[in-house]
Amino acid sequence: MMRTTPILFAAVAALLMAMWPAAATAEDKLEWQQEDGKSLTLTRDGNVLWQFCYDREQAKPYFHPLALPDGRVLTWNGPPDHRWHHALWFSWKFIDGVNYWEPNRSGKPAGATAWSNVEIKTHDDGTARIAMDLTYRVGDAEPVMTEHRVVEVSPPAADGTYSFDWVCKFTAGTKDVELNRTPLPGEPGGVGYGGYAGLSVRFAKDYADRQAMTPDGPVVFNEQSRFRGKAVAMDYNGLLGGKPCGVAILDHPENLNHPTPWYVIRANPMSYYSPAVICYGPHTLPAGESFTLRYRVFVHDGRWDAERLTAETERFTQGH
Repeated sequence: MMRTTPILFAAVAALLMAMWPAAATAEDKLEWQQEDGKSLTLTRDGNVLWQFCYDREQAKPYFHPLALPDGRVLTWNGPPDHRWHHALWFSWKFIDGVNYWEPNRSGKPAGATAWSNVEIKTHDDGTARIAMDLTYRVGDAEPVMTEHRVVEVSPPAADGTYSFDWVCKFTAGTKDVELNRTPLPGEPGGVGYGGYAGLSVRFAKDYADRQAMTPDGPVVFNEQSRFRGKAVAMDYNGLLGGKPCGVAILDHPENLNHPTPWYVIRANPMSYYSPAVICYGPHTLPAGESFTLRYRVFVHDGRWDAERLTAETERFTQGH
């Protein structure tokens, strides 16, 4: 009978670990830091993994930084070219023709996004649940639309991967609400940069060798370094510190306009992408009615291929 050697045992153990990534071990020290009414931060071995910022003095709640255990930060908050880009955040562009995306001369958007009833629950394993109510209004008028948002964050895996399950339920006020975006080329007033609105990611300034992948294969950018096309999921990845990492977003099959249209930019210095749910046309929400958007967002090391995206999408849809 052949004896099992230590070398063979180690090789088998390594193979099993590769097949089933483990959660962060007891040796990985996870700690919560919370500033009431302002931020929630998770650190691992002293390095910030992610932070949720919800100070009511800012225009939108957002997540920044999104980082990996080795300290690489994948996101950029308030870059000089678009200071209203907030790392990982959600914003409509136009609601009933009013701009909720970018500030006017007052320094704030004409349409105000406000939030209240923030409820945060954290656990020792690094999981968290963040719930909040949001309103969309102009000045002191009644809200034209409300939102109930829940974000559930997974524990970080041993390789540093973690995810956000993002659920937004929007309800129109006493009148119909039109959600719209900057028009696309070929539409009246259309421009080459039109089409954006919704959940968005702005990547770090030094992101290099950027690529985007869908379950159907790699994205091909146009001459303006943009891509618009439909897919059930997308991974946007690049190099930071010479090592690959990325953010993947999965679209739920019950979402409006599924499979979602994507708006992706690979320009200098802008690395940005979004499951831009109304990219191809406005959506009218009848008075008093609701609709819900669900996404799963992964922060990960390495580059994800079409197979990984397909597998994660199947897990996401089966889990709901």
